[in-house]
Amino acid sequence: MNWWAIVLAFLISLMLTPVVKKLAPRLGALDRPDARKVHTGVIPRLGGLAIFVGFIAGYLAVGGGEPAFRGMLWGASLIFLVGLADDIRSLNPRWKLAGQVAAALLVVIMGVRVEFLTNPFNGLLFLGPLAIPVTLLWLVGVTNALNLVDGLDGLAGGTAFIAAVTMSIIAWLQQEVAVALLALVLAASILGFLPYNFHPASIFMGDSGSMFLGFTLASLAVLGLTKTATVISLFVPVVILGLPILDTFLAIVRRILNHRPLFQPDKGHLHHCLMAQGLSQRQAVLIIYVVNIILGASAILLTRLATDQAMVILILLTFFALWGGNKLGVTGYRFKPSKTRRNAFPF
Repeated sequence: MNWWAIVLAFLISLMLTPVVKKLAPRLGALDRPDARKVHTGVIPRLGGLAIFVGFIAGYLAVGGGEPAFRGMLWGASLIFLVGLADDIRSLNPRWKLAGQVAAALLVVIMGVRVEFLTNPFNGLLFLGPLAIPVTLLWLVGVTNALNLVDGLDGLAGGTAFIAAVTMSIIAWLQQEVAVALLALVLAASILGFLPYNFHPASIFMGDSGSMFLGFTLASLAVLGLTKTATVISLFVPVVILGLPILDTFLAIVRRILNHRPLFQPDKGHLHHCLMAQGLSQRQAVLIIYVVNIILGASAILLTRLATDQAMVILILLTFFALWGGNKLGVTGYRFKPSKTRRNAFPF
């Protein structure tokens, strides 16, 4: 394995982050506090640039030349540019979504597709023409899921790091060496950034970082974890990214039920609910890290178990996730009533 490519990604991200921190104010890439945000000071939010450059350097050192991997790189680069524009100029949510869909389409055209779904009861379900919309939904969905959990110092970065390491282990076990290596390169680029981002953060990754990480993780999952023709293969990436996916799903339900725009931020996410229980930022983030590690370990275990045993684990994970979310209030969050009723959709 090209360990030096992993080290290169880490060192570039580690050394570039302080440079980006000084550059961000000149570009206007600053995160200012408001009623929804937890931080109280003005923080640079261009850290995604350091993560992106670190990953690109590691990718080039690895030399992933297959069309699908090049497609992932082009799509991830486009999603990074969309996030970068949002960090500097604050894009309209509809333009951000359009950019996400364009990046996902680029990846799909280059061959990154979910070709089949596993049927727990009877073999495989080949998607045919539905492969494109299913892949688009997965890529855009995970991109936004990681973007939405980026609410506390070190939360999105740590979540993505744990997911990348988990994907690398599973891909290695399944002999998907290229995916395993690129996942470790991604993890290394995140690790170089995290010392500056953990509480108290001196820089945020911004949308350029969170969207890039979500998109790249989603692409790697399609390239390496959904190719095995086993019943459980479909569920493995969902378990790895279970916390941001569940948090996003509940946020959509919550906003629809409360007649709020889907893209309007709120304080009903898991990390907000943990802090509402009296936990500090650092404590809330560490608890979520532990949950992500448990989910990652569970995903690895799923690939080692027989189908019936794996399904039992999945059912138990789903039950405890929904039970825990309900106990914390994530599923039952309610907005303060407003004077004017607003449409649940921004379009």
